[in-house]
Amino acid sequence: MNFYETQKISQVEWWKNYSSQPDWEREPEKWGRHNKVSYAHITKGDWTKLLWKDIQNALPVYLGDTIKAHSSVRNLLSSWVVAANLYFPARINTHLKDLLLGFLQTRISSDIIEVVDVELEYSLEGNLSPKVLLGEMNGGRGTGQTSPDVAFIVKTTRGTGLILTECKYTEHSFYRCSARRTTNRGDKPANPHPEKCLQAAATCNYEALPCHQKVWGRKYIDYFELTAIGKSKLTRCPAATAGYQLFRQQSLANGIKKSGKYDLVVSSVSFDARNKALIRCLKTSGIPDFQNGWEEIYVHGADFITWHHQDWVKFVRDNQHNEEFKNWLKYLNERYGY
Repeated sequence: MNFYETQKISQVEWWKNYSSQPDWEREPEKWGRHNKVSYAHITKGDWTKLLWKDIQNALPVYLGDTIKAHSSVRNLLSSWVVAANLYFPARINTHLKDLLLGFLQTRISSDIIEVVDVELEYSLEGNLSPKVLLGEMNGGRGTGQTSPDVAFIVKTTRGTGLILTECKYTEHSFYRCSARRTTNRGDKPANPHPEKCLQAAATCNYEALPCHQKVWGRKYIDYFELTAIGKSKLTRCPAATAGYQLFRQQSLANGIKKSGKYDLVVSSVSFDARNKALIRCLKTSGIPDFQNGWEEIYVHGADFITWHHQDWVKFVRDNQHNEEFKNWLKYLNERYGY
């Protein structure tokens, strides 16, 4: 079985034990639905039960009416819930925030001297908002715009920094570009030539291609210029079939970096080390391993850095004082194997 299937089995088993419902798999009337079909790995009711107990009250208060939780939060395989369970506790626990500082210093830069805040579905306001910077006019935090799953706002030896982070669990890719759709939807006209997205960069003028996102008013390509390596390696637009989320987040980070307001801007990915399909998802686009191939293809703006969920958990396990976080670590281990 692939990683997705093994995790689906283990998550259902965890839920049976955690919720004291040993007959869960034989009680489909209790299951949640997706596209009108019931599944054992989707729950009903209060989605906060899928959160670590110490954030079950604090997280909904944080979200309030302005931040939207992901629509699939009741899915036991939700990467949004993984992100919340892994990183939101550092927002409300000073000692864990101190450990996060040490982790980011080792993974990103020793110039980081403080973690100021941890945000979910993050976006800036004004000229650096996704609305102005990327042309995403109708969105908000968590819906309809490029809002990184987690953002770490940090102080550095030179000023202020932003680490924008896409979190993944069982997903097999970063998904295909939405503008390759061949049907009209609302005010977004269909793409009459989606095949142009599949041209090798070496055989076309990437910057001059009539990207259909620009027809929709999106400005992603304005902040994503290809390097010579990118032009030689890419067999298609990097967003076309499996890199859309990476492309959007990198464009956002590059635009923020270009503003000069932040001395450190990073586009990062935190993901499960066992998810080999995700690592290889851009292979047919000319990038065999996104971890070390992505940053080669764009003219340098914001840095691109990856780490595994397991790296963060291990750092806490190895550096905590007097097993301070043993209950949280036990939960992560029992639920995800971290």
